[in-house]
Amino acid sequence: MKSIVVKRILTAIMAGAMSMSFVACGETAENESKTSESAEKFIVGFDAAFPPYGYQDENGEYVGFDLDLAAEVCDRNNWELVKRPIDWDSKDMELSSGTINCIWNGFTMTGREDEYAWTAPYVDNSQVFVVKADSGISVFDDLAGKSVAVQTDSSAETALKSDENVALKDSFKELVVVSDYNTAFMNLDSSSVEAIAMDVGVAKYQIESRGDEYVMLSDILSEEQYAVGFALDNTELRDRVDNTLNDMRKDGTFEKIAEKWKLTDSIIK
Repeated sequence: MKSIVVKRILTAIMAGAMSMSFVACGETAENESKTSESAEKFIVGFDAAFPPYGYQDENGEYVGFDLDLAAEVCDRNNWELVKRPIDWDSKDMELSSGTINCIWNGFTMTGREDEYAWTAPYVDNSQVFVVKADSGISVFDDLAGKSVAVQTDSSAETALKSDENVALKDSFKELVVVSDYNTAFMNLDSSSVEAIAMDVGVAKYQIESRGDEYVMLSDILSEEQYAVGFALDNTELRDRVDNTLNDMRKDGTFEKIAEKWKLTDSIIK
């Protein structure tokens, strides 16, 4: 009888131990799941038609200089990079609503210094005009009476509407505002516009990728600098990104990424 009681007690103890073991395993799995789900995400808002800084390639992947920089920053901070293509004219709404953490895609800080929390500038950029090689347009005066395309809410649009360039803009037949540069080049191809005002880095990329059909005027419309823009109250995240970019400059990673995208001459070291 005593032997039976002892066996029952041992069985109960073993069952309890197994039960505790399953509970512990379940808690471990649940905790691991929570850890995975709560991994810190870094959401970059960018224009998906702005090569070489950010765009969708022939394989449907989002690539570019700025996205490579963002990926390296995330690797060094153990963040998960989320690439979020946005409508460029909705970028402020996306940022203020928290849909994105920053605007990082050839984003001009010049003239907007007080509107965002900026990293240090990392690219020197200029606004230029691109025309067909056989257009006969070589200087600003040749743009008089011509239709000129510009991306909405772009630095080129801002520059052309500034007091400094109002006479130049007024000499155009019209200023055609489009949603992206792919549309602008389609308009240039069809001769519905005769010039595009755009960032020099994007202009060089488009000219190189399209052969010798286009040329860039040597005169510069305006000069500016690119930086990463955060909401004004998000200085803590801005500082972490800025410090990481500085580390990448010091160890040569920043310049290596610039070489990949043929932007070595434009970066601020």
